[in-house]
Amino acid sequence: MLIDPDTRSDAMTEPTASTAPAAATPSPTRTAPSDRTTASWAGPLAVFVAFIAFWYAAPYLFFSGREWLLPPPHDVINVGFIEGMSFGQLWALVKMVVSDVVPFWSIDPGLDTSVVFVANAEATWLSAKVALTGLGAAIVLGSGLAMAMSQAKWIEKAFYPYLIALQAVPILALVPLIGSIWGFGFFSRMLVCVIIAFFPIVANTLFGLLSAKKSHHELFALHGASRGTRLRKLMVPAALPAMFTGLRIAAGLSVVGAIVGDFFFRRGDPGLGSLLDKYFARIAQEELFAAIIMSAALGIGVFAFFGWLRSRVIGKWHSETGVG
Repeated sequence: MLIDPDTRSDAMTEPTASTAPAAATPSPTRTAPSDRTTASWAGPLAVFVAFIAFWYAAPYLFFSGREWLLPPPHDVINVGFIEGMSFGQLWALVKMVVSDVVPFWSIDPGLDTSVVFVANAEATWLSAKVALTGLGAAIVLGSGLAMAMSQAKWIEKAFYPYLIALQAVPILALVPLIGSIWGFGFFSRMLVCVIIAFFPIVANTLFGLLSAKKSHHELFALHGASRGTRLRKLMVPAALPAMFTGLRIAAGLSVVGAIVGDFFFRRGDPGLGSLLDKYFARIAQEELFAAIIMSAALGIGVFAFFGWLRSRVIGKWHSETGVG
């Protein structure tokens, strides 16, 4: 069969549906590492500068004639963190922490609590011990209950309404009851932290445990895996991202619980809550703001620790999607 040359040329050169090149898919825009690094510190720095500028301007904008109610930042830094400080007092604070952390080693650190920073640092350490102890107890109890609830629906239905009720009751309403039953010492303050941090741990851990894919459960069932094996090797790894989210929330709440309990119990070792109450009664504004900064630093430190721990535990195999 002869083919006209012109027709053959047209047939060979004309693209068809099967031979036409596919339309180019635009590649996603990627942010350069240097741009991401700059954005990670430029944004917080800009907000911080704006906050300090507003702090300086606020007394004259909103407290005309009563500027002393909101002392300028440099006065707070000078009174709360610099005035009266020495290397000897810093070393005394280190000895205080070591004496509490290292078992069977009790030494007198020789703190001068007339120095504002020393008094605030000592109170911060006392509140940190209460908060961390309560948080640890909440992690153990909350994770254990969440695992039990994930294994039996009747356990979840039996306990969850009371967990919601415990979360809904204001902690300030429970503080007098706790004090009247267990006194006003370390255990009562720790119990306040447990109550306030308990629900986020249970809720997030349970959500994570139940988020394992059905196909994965079917694969484990196909291999005859027991409940314990399925929990240990499938459900707990799948729950880790949600668990760490709950831990970071509970970490900040435990600090709040320690300060609130100390503020209302007003007995035993004076934590940050007692100092805040004392500074408020004396209208010592610079000392009050310095103690508030120490409280915020404690909460941020605990939150940041669990964020760092999360990145070390699951950062290599779990990544969060985001824009930009």
